[in-house]
Parts: sequence; C-alpha cells; structure tokens
Amino acid sequence: MSRGKLVVISAPSGAGKTTIARAVLAAFPALRFSVSATTRPIRPNEVQRRDYIFLTREEFLRKVEAGEFVEWEEIYGDCYGTLKAVVERALRGGGHILFDVDVKGGLSIKREYPDTCLIFLRPPRVEDLLERLRNRKTENPGTITRRMERVPMELALGASFEHQVVNDTLERAIKEVNGIVAAYLTN
Repeated sequence: MSRGKLVVISAPSGAGKTTIARAVLAAFPALRFSVSATTRPIRPNEVQRRDYIFLTREEFLRKVEAGEFVEWEEIYGDCYGTLKAVVERALRGGGHILFDVDVKGGLSIKREYPDTCLIFLRPPRVEDLLERLRNRKTENPGTITRRMERVPMELALGASFEHQVVNDTLERAIKEVNGIVAAYLTN
C-alpha cells in the first residue's frame, strides 16, 4: 500500500479557508479532514471531534509536554494543534489528509513532512477580511482586532507556500484549489 499524502490550506481569518476546505473535501472523497485539537470554546453548530477536538488547557499542555503534536501554537489566547498519532495512522494506511490550519502550523507540517502540498489563500484586499469577520457575527470587536493584527505576518509567511490562490470569487478559488489538489494527488 502506498503512503498517503498531506494537503494544507492556510489563510488569514476571514479569507475563506474553512469554506474552501469543505468544498475540497466534497470534491475528493479520498481526502480525510484533519481534526485539530483546541482549547478555544466550542461555537454554535460545532461538534466535538468533527470540527475540533476540544480540550481543556491543562489537557492540551500535557499533550504538548508529551510531544504528541506535529504542530501547535497559541493564537488569540487559545491553543491549536495537530496530533501526530492521527497523522501517522492515516499516512501508514495510505490515507490522504486535508489540514485547515494557520500559516505557522502549515509550515511546521511541511518541515515534518516535506512532500506536503501547501496552499495559501489570499484575500483580494485586506479590508475584505475585516468585512468578512464582522459579517460572521461570531467574534467580538476585540477578537476581530487581534485577528487583523496577525494579517501582515500571515501574508508574509504565506508567501513561502508553493501555491497562492486569491479568493476574490469563491467559485473560482474553489476551482483553482481543486485543480492544485487533483494534480498533487495524482502525482
């Protein structure tokens, strides 16, 4: 059995990462979604182990100390990470995994697994991110400000991803990402 492949989609908050990741999963049944662990509170309509593995801060930090993460980071006061055991089990079984992670997490996965396909979604304009975050109505003004403060760093690090997709029109961005994924999975 051949070893599986890893695809990372990363973007600043509000750039459409989760929406595009869902479209990619629908188009490629062979891809499984990597469910990240987090300490952040569960949002309405989220489900434990489907959207995230929700952990207490203490549980998360115990796993960090034990070296159980491929990547992890504290963002906006909450921790996020990808468990090594989940990735290794899928890869050994020939499974392909799609990651919806922040830019630093994507680069960490690439360091651990050099053949990972990195796709960075860019907004057409930074102002579009602010508008999208406000329209989500899931964040308070302080959280939106913190997310926007990260954007310059995310755009700078995202430039090192081998694939750059501007999400100016959702349908076009999905088509472009699907094309990248199709080419990667068939090589």
